[in-house]
Amino acid sequence: MAYSLITMQQSKSPVAEAFRTLRTNVQFTGVDSETKKILITSAGRREGKSSTTANLAVSFAQTGKAVVVVDADMRNPSQHKLFGMDNHKGLSTALLEDPDEEKLKFFLRETDITGISLLTGGPIPPNPAELLGSKRMKGLMELLGSLFDIVLVDTPPVIAVTDAAILSQIVDGVILVMASGEVNRKFALRAKELLDQVGAKILGVVLNKVNIKPSDYYYYYYYGSHGNKKHKKAKKQKKLRRRGHD
Repeated sequence: MAYSLITMQQSKSPVAEAFRTLRTNVQFTGVDSETKKILITSAGRREGKSSTTANLAVSFAQTGKAVVVVDADMRNPSQHKLFGMDNHKGLSTALLEDPDEEKLKFFLRETDITGISLLTGGPIPPNPAELLGSKRMKGLMELLGSLFDIVLVDTPPVIAVTDAAILSQIVDGVILVMASGEVNRKFALRAKELLDQVGAKILGVVLNKVNIKPSDYYYYYYYGSHGNKKHKKAKKQKKLRRRGHD
């Protein structure tokens, strides 16, 4: 059972639509070169990078893509919780085995959502940065890229540790997640600077935790889901009720 995946639970909500827009924007970044392996990170903690990764995976899977989510935040893995799985084995143990395609099947897990596989973080290792910067990790990413249409990599915040910066060099692009009203401006600029220093290709920034007013939901329901005519009719009826004519 998957948790906190609004793209599944409320597929017609404005938030789910925002993820579909994000998916489309990511696809357009691959006009000149393929954008298949995508890293998601944030400036600091609790900005929503992991839930963004999982919901983006659902959005891609809904178009028929074969998606794998890699939990490379081995210091604080959470993708197994979002998808309702255990974390007894995963990336950390896979890198000890140096898996080929056949061995990889032992570590990959099929989720309850059609089209999405998961490589959990696995038991927390004493040397995450070394594992992520190894030749085995590079080989694993190449293997996953050959097996799946989309590879989404959840990493620790870029300012806290070097993990995201290391992995940014073996993916096709990076999405930076920032919490609206929470992220410090200096932190945000520092995060971008650190990624620029290693030559990361930043695809864009996701502004998370934006406060959506009830009126925005009302507008989306009638305009986005049912068309402009029904929206105008509903708006007219609302005015009549206010005047006491309804």
